[in-house]
Amino acid sequence: MAEPIVAIIGRPNVGKSTFFNYIAGNRISIVEDTPGVTRDRIYAKTNWRGRTFTLIDTAGIEPKSQDVIISQMREQAKMAIDMADVVIFLTDIKQGITSADNEIALMLKKSSKPVVLVCNKADNYSKYKEDSYEFYNLGLGEPYLVSASNALGIGDVLDAIYEYFPEESDTENNNERVKVAVIGKPNVGKSSLINKILGENRNIVSDIAGTTRDAIDSDFENEKGKYTFIDTAGLRRKSKVTQSIEKFSIMRTLLAIERADVCLMLIDATEGVTDQDAKIAGEAHEAGKGIIIVVNKWDEYEKDTGTLENYKKDIYNKLAYLSYAPILFISAKTGQRVDKLFDLINHVAEQNSLRVSTSILNQVINEAIAIVQPPTDKGKRLKILYGTQVSTKPPTFVIFVNNKELFHFSYERYLVNQIRKEFGLEGTPIRIIAREKGNKDVTEI
Repeated sequence: MAEPIVAIIGRPNVGKSTFFNYIAGNRISIVEDTPGVTRDRIYAKTNWRGRTFTLIDTAGIEPKSQDVIISQMREQAKMAIDMADVVIFLTDIKQGITSADNEIALMLKKSSKPVVLVCNKADNYSKYKEDSYEFYNLGLGEPYLVSASNALGIGDVLDAIYEYFPEESDTENNNERVKVAVIGKPNVGKSSLINKILGENRNIVSDIAGTTRDAIDSDFENEKGKYTFIDTAGLRRKSKVTQSIEKFSIMRTLLAIERADVCLMLIDATEGVTDQDAKIAGEAHEAGKGIIIVVNKWDEYEKDTGTLENYKKDIYNKLAYLSYAPILFISAKTGQRVDKLFDLINHVAEQNSLRVSTSILNQVINEAIAIVQPPTDKGKRLKILYGTQVSTKPPTFVIFVNNKELFHFSYERYLVNQIRKEFGLEGTPIRIIAREKGNKDVTEI
């Protein structure tokens, strides 16, 4: 049996994200005093009384709204309820019961899921105790008074949801899953790709750039393996980031990259590689992640003889530092070549985790030195003593030298190319640490 799932449901601006962040122990969900800020489901694993469970933060429900985005937010919340073992219905004690609260309560009753009713913003228990009696009218049992911003009363809520957890059993080891972050600028089809893979409308998809503001995890399995796909907010240029909400989204995307094993760098075929694409891809490269360049909307691009190869050359010219990354041309809309992603993901993940024995590595280094002698500077020649691999994700090698100052970038690049030639390491950056005795400075290439 999988770990218990707890969904936080409520109308906009009742403090769901603040409540979620306190329990999760991290600022995972965007917190902003603007209704409708949290648009998609946000997941976090947390623990209470020795039980690990998944907590889902959802967009605020506005039952009667006909707005396209808000109606999709409502559908997302309904999906979260369907997935959940227990639902936390968060309300605002200061505002009392609203018509929206009554309609949400009716929705929850129809779901037949266990519900823990919570009245938030009760920063003074004795002051708001009498006000809480009104909430019995929702027909969902005893209301729990909490103040998420002041961390008051949350332990009682956790005890209440704990009572509804299914019996404990062995859970799947999450380390078996390859974590795949889908990154790119806004409106290149990140959510569409994940929805095509999952076969459901898991993430909000619209033609409005920037619809996905949070990073959302989606588990998926097929005959190729087990994966967690992370849909991310599109990174905008800093000059266009005018709202604090967007700034949080950028931070979330960078954190999603940090969590990933492999990043799918989506490029819009109809636009080609832009400066913003280069910046986003650079973040994944600097983080040492496995990278696959995915050219989406290939079905919309006009083709001629040699189009594909010429397009590849253009990508590598503009993203020269990603010359190691494989390129796949797809259409998330039609599903063209999407199935080929999984073999590439597995291959790149393996390459990013590859270990090389010290003896074989030094054979490669000695052969490289024999072909191209280390450089000299002012009569002093660089001497490479030996090398060893110190870590993976990405493959990281320490090269011991007589003088680190003589270990020029050009020779580092040469050694990396020789290592790639021997071991492949397709789709992954390589890090070189040039070290003298007692020197721990790192140079990434």
